[in-house]
Amino acid sequence: MMGVLFRKQRGIFVFTGIAKLAIVGFIISIAAAFISTIWSVYLQSFLGSASLVGYFSAGMTIVSFFSYFVLIPFIEKSNKAKLYYYVLLFSSIIYLGFAFITHLYFLIILAFIIVVLTTIRISVWGIIIKDKSAEDKLSRNEGLMYTFFNIAFLVGPLVAGLIAANYGNPFVFILASGFIFISFLVFGFFRIRDAHIEKKVDGNLFKNFKEFFSDKERSIAYFLGGGVNLWWSLIYIFVPLYIILNNFSEAWIGYFLFAVVIPLVLFEYYFSKLTGKFGYKKIFSFGFLIVSFFSLICFFISSNILLTLGVLVLASLGMAMIEPTTEAYFLKILKKKDECRFYGPYNTTIDVNQFVAEILSATVLVFLPFKFLFLLFFIFMFGLFLLSLKMKKR
Repeated sequence: MMGVLFRKQRGIFVFTGIAKLAIVGFIISIAAAFISTIWSVYLQSFLGSASLVGYFSAGMTIVSFFSYFVLIPFIEKSNKAKLYYYVLLFSSIIYLGFAFITHLYFLIILAFIIVVLTTIRISVWGIIIKDKSAEDKLSRNEGLMYTFFNIAFLVGPLVAGLIAANYGNPFVFILASGFIFISFLVFGFFRIRDAHIEKKVDGNLFKNFKEFFSDKERSIAYFLGGGVNLWWSLIYIFVPLYIILNNFSEAWIGYFLFAVVIPLVLFEYYFSKLTGKFGYKKIFSFGFLIVSFFSLICFFISSNILLTLGVLVLASLGMAMIEPTTEAYFLKILKKKDECRFYGPYNTTIDVNQFVAEILSATVLVFLPFKFLFLLFFIFMFGLFLLSLKMKKR
């Protein structure tokens, strides 16, 4: 890994371009980990129930979904690095606002703005990474990014859970805002450049949508990539509520989210390198099968909360196989000329799968006990396992 992070220049070791991106991504991920830890509990303080949290989150995913398509022309004609730089600044300001609002109307406004900013940030980030990666190094570089991402999500929830339990959720938002601002400063200090401005802008929303899904391989990559977000919706939105409903403190949310990331930190980089040996198809199929198996186990043991949380941690072994490789697979099959046009729409898989997870989970919670969520996610993950068998071997 050291060779990926450093290169020798004039007798000294300096950061590579990918290392600079990894550092910026790591700082942003710490902030994201803070927010993810307390977000559903924060929403519940405004909305009052777990099912309404699910419906509200689903509403925000609709906003995000359309943003990915509507913003294609804007992203194509923008300087990617400059756009990313200013999005970080505005995101820092908005997250600070969450610490001080007391009315639902302001929550809706700020949530809408941060969703749009996040849409831009994610779309631009993937393009920058691909542009700075050799084709045969893309999967490895994605694995490196996700390793840094998950190190942040290893430490962040533990810290955020303890802070929230002792000082309240507003202080967590203040810290998250501070880390986003630091990432803004570091990005500027590293002078990361990536103009990649398209001369021809693809502004036809429906044409972009139709042509994206006209390719079978892109369509399969789209749904498999969303499986990651499907699963994390359970882990980061509903399991924290499951912990609180069982009379555990917010600190336990931090302990769980700390533990659930350990397999990712230990194995994601390793599995991302294995794709070159075994191929994407085998990695995906084994990963989804593992997650579906452990989800089914949780359905039968859900009355024992600690054992259930332990099994969910083990399920992250499957996620370690899937998370860093699904995006790399899509970028691998994506032609250079289609990057700006199709990478944003690809990321709508985040929203589509989160929407499905949130709406169906919220509906399940209206009529059935919490344990049926685990059965629902078993069906999701096993279905994606079957879909992965239809991939071409690469």
